[in-house]
Amino acid sequence: MRSTHRRRATATGALIAAAAMLSVGVQAGSASARPDDSAAATALKAQAVRNPGALPASLSPSQRAELIRQATATTAATAKELGLSAQEKLVVHDVSKDQDGTTHTRYERTYDGLPVLGGDLMVDTAAGKTKDVLKANNAALKGISTAAPANAPATAEGLAVKAAKAAGSKADKADSARKVIWMVKGAPTLAYETVVGGLQDDGTPNQLHVITDAKTGAKLHQWQGIETGVGNTHYSGQVTLGTSQSGSNYTLTDAARGGHKTYNLNHGSSGTGSLFTQTNDTWGDGTNSNAATAGADAAYGAGETWDFYKNVFGRSGIRGDGVGAYSRVHYGNAYVNAFWDDSCFCMTYGDGSGNNDPLTSLDVAGHEMSHGVTAATAGLEYADESGGLNEATSDIMGTSVEFYANNASDPGDYLIGEKININGDGTPLRYMDKPSKDGGSADSWYSGVGNLDVHYSSGPANHWFYLASEGSGAKVINGVSYDSPTSDGLPVTGIGRDKAQLIWYKALTTKFNSSTDYAGARAGTIAAATELYGANSAEVTNITNAWAAINVGARAGGGDPGGKVFESTASVAIPDYPGAAVTDPVTVSGITGNAPSALKVGVKITHTYIGDLQIDLVAPNGTSFRLQSSSSDSTRNLDKTYTVNASSVAANGVWKLKVQDKARQDVGTITDFKLSF
Repeated sequence: MRSTHRRRATATGALIAAAAMLSVGVQAGSASARPDDSAAATALKAQAVRNPGALPASLSPSQRAELIRQATATTAATAKELGLSAQEKLVVHDVSKDQDGTTHTRYERTYDGLPVLGGDLMVDTAAGKTKDVLKANNAALKGISTAAPANAPATAEGLAVKAAKAAGSKADKADSARKVIWMVKGAPTLAYETVVGGLQDDGTPNQLHVITDAKTGAKLHQWQGIETGVGNTHYSGQVTLGTSQSGSNYTLTDAARGGHKTYNLNHGSSGTGSLFTQTNDTWGDGTNSNAATAGADAAYGAGETWDFYKNVFGRSGIRGDGVGAYSRVHYGNAYVNAFWDDSCFCMTYGDGSGNNDPLTSLDVAGHEMSHGVTAATAGLEYADESGGLNEATSDIMGTSVEFYANNASDPGDYLIGEKININGDGTPLRYMDKPSKDGGSADSWYSGVGNLDVHYSSGPANHWFYLASEGSGAKVINGVSYDSPTSDGLPVTGIGRDKAQLIWYKALTTKFNSSTDYAGARAGTIAAATELYGANSAEVTNITNAWAAINVGARAGGGDPGGKVFESTASVAIPDYPGAAVTDPVTVSGITGNAPSALKVGVKITHTYIGDLQIDLVAPNGTSFRLQSSSSDSTRNLDKTYTVNASSVAANGVWKLKVQDKARQDVGTITDFKLSF
């Protein structure tokens, strides 16, 4: 969905209305407030982990600000330690900390004063020493001319406006343009980032970012800055809200949660409209005809989301700075969507088809606000596989918020949008146990999944979260029936939602970067789980198996349970281009007949730029199966399990993994090759 988002000073009690579906306000310091910082820290320590020191520390806004100040004061020294070129400078993006003192500092980079898109990196330090450096792209930033042809800005704007019009915008000019270094994909390139505004064809605000090669004028990439989607809880029953009193009026301003405000756009599509204000502290009556009902739902969802992040992860607000976002309801006319916008740090809700189903629900609020968390941390680019992971993060956290709220009117479930009737037939918008049930989402990873719309490429990660939490097979949870399949036909045992959401959050905030793909998400979550629970824990085993169950990597321990595995662990060096291809052999014996139609090929390669590699599986009779062609994928290291239909060739004999480097500068080694029958 990333289309995305007082307590009174008096001493009287909360006003509770008797009618169902009614939202009410409470006073500052009332019993409705969630646990304080110390309670949140206690809750974090209570999580059943082997290594509590790996849990996120509960930082106050002032503590986080001090960490950012310290990191900012030493950016030059850090850049020197990392061996960055003289033209490069670091800009602190975010700082988080673990309970054992490990500090994770995220940086953006500039080169000769230009922003470097895709140049983000994270430095982990402990006891004043660097433990690890994680870069979104390992390519060197040097020797890049920042001079562009005189007509480059006009060319970039023309191309961006054309792309925006193809997506439904009526804008005739760009809102902004800037010269940048582009290195999200491939080698660093001088480029222009042009942003076109206006509206998309469904009324959603438009922020189309188009990247254009400054020298050639060719379009390199584009993504939508407004991240769209829908949720489910139009009504949440009788709830308690944080409100404020000003004179004789009350407003939907939640001072206890960073000053979050809820505004009524009254069917407008710009600005903030008017802050919800009235002379009593009872908000809405559960009907669509009362404008405050949607406002109360939005305020409640925002409050529950704030409390979830604070009390489960120790995070103070969306950015970790204690500042609340704001919400706008009644956007447009019959607008069937909700969206998050980083530029205003706000979320916005339409009223649904016929203005009958406002999209102001618990999981929508959690979803939209989580886009802000992603932007403040990993910054997953909203396109390709990283865009799917961005959307999945919001679905995962929105679902987690719904379970956390424990609201009897909307029990937690693994369905997205089940109550707003977005399809007109009462079916949910998305299904986490089997994403393909929505007609567009992918259940499992495949090489082209990044070409799908991000709401559909999120499917495999949503499926992973369900499998990691609950396991495969048929079951009933809170009255909802699920039956989750696996891509390899093998079962998965769940570790519980609390552990799965903690692992995802830790990976998001300390392992992922702007261009993380599915393979990177697997590696990041396994690393996070290892830190929390130990390398040989059931948690690591089960989430690894959940990844294998959506066709990302191999099962824990290698191979398929009950099957036969043939493996080579010899190290085979891969020469740099134009070196010849190398092979790693495995001898298969004892298999009757031909190889299976779903032969599992596990490949592990250490390499600083896996897009350089062309990888083939060669059968004993010489038949070649292409596993990967060379590309612009700048990811470091490869750990994947491919599925090959090898039923046309005999199983027994010598199989070879054939690898050739197709571009200069990067080298690597085959470290593991296995066949699972």
